[in-house]
Amino acid sequence: MTGSTAMQEETPSAVLTGTDRHTFYAPSRAARELGLRRSEFDLAVHLGRIRTVPDDAGGGRRVTHDEVDRIRAGAGFPRELRDAVRAVGTTEGAELMKVTKTRFTRLARLGLVVPVRFYVNRYRTVVWLYLADELRQFAADERNTALLRGRTPEGLRGQLDEGLDLRARNWRGRDLGCLLRQADGPWARAAAVASLLDAAEVSDVVTDSYERSRLRAFRPVRQLSGSPGSPAAQLAEEIMTAADPDEIDWLRADLANEVEAARRQSPVPCTVSRAAPARRGFAPEPQEARNGCDGPGHQRPRPRHEAAATGRFRDLLGRLRRAGT
Repeated sequence: MTGSTAMQEETPSAVLTGTDRHTFYAPSRAARELGLRRSEFDLAVHLGRIRTVPDDAGGGRRVTHDEVDRIRAGAGFPRELRDAVRAVGTTEGAELMKVTKTRFTRLARLGLVVPVRFYVNRYRTVVWLYLADELRQFAADERNTALLRGRTPEGLRGQLDEGLDLRARNWRGRDLGCLLRQADGPWARAAAVASLLDAAEVSDVVTDSYERSRLRAFRPVRQLSGSPGSPAAQLAEEIMTAADPDEIDWLRADLANEVEAARRQSPVPCTVSRAAPARRGFAPEPQEARNGCDGPGHQRPRPRHEAAATGRFRDLLGRLRRAGT
């Protein structure tokens, strides 16, 4: 039983060849080889500190032996790698920066320190985590001394009093950058942008149902707090979805650009007419419901009986013309 479990952990896909098993590590095995907890490994991959490759057999992403060797050969391994992915909460972050928790939270709400991840605890409270290395750098910068020791400027205090909280938005921006860096191909890039928008916004920008299916296929897999549909998972979904009007507009424009680039590089095999995106709040009748799949360059094959009827009509028309009718 133990041997079976070990094999499952080390083999990213059941159909890998013998050569593959000696070339790639599954994430769990790579984490052990690098002396990281799985959560630390996942964060290191997300931040681009560990390069991964896709598994063509559909078994998720893998790490090459060469990549593991490269990291292990680096100066200061493994301490520097662990320090680079160490994430701390508000209490520990305040201690690192030698400020009160209240001041630390204010700095985070103002967007001066940016979360790297979050989770929803059992009390349905969002817990934000920050890179310890970034907090130390912020505290060591003399330009930030007034923010750490002095009185918060009046303009910033006014924004806080009005309820400003940029933590979720800044996390989304950072997360998108990480997702785009890992994206394999144009549709994966478009799907990364779409993952931060509400489904209705995506449908409004990408009116082709076949293209939306492609976006869903490439949608990044996220670890949600709690079971699907639970209050914790719903809260996590809210944080992952753009909320501010200007942020939504920016993401819509970015999605439109990414989809247009994906169409040029890798068009969906069967698509409908691509008119300009519909106005907000207007849901046009699906073109595919009327014409099947008849986008430019992608004519839908007509049924055999339809083609035969068309041929008979053309023959009749030809005979009438020849008869001078």
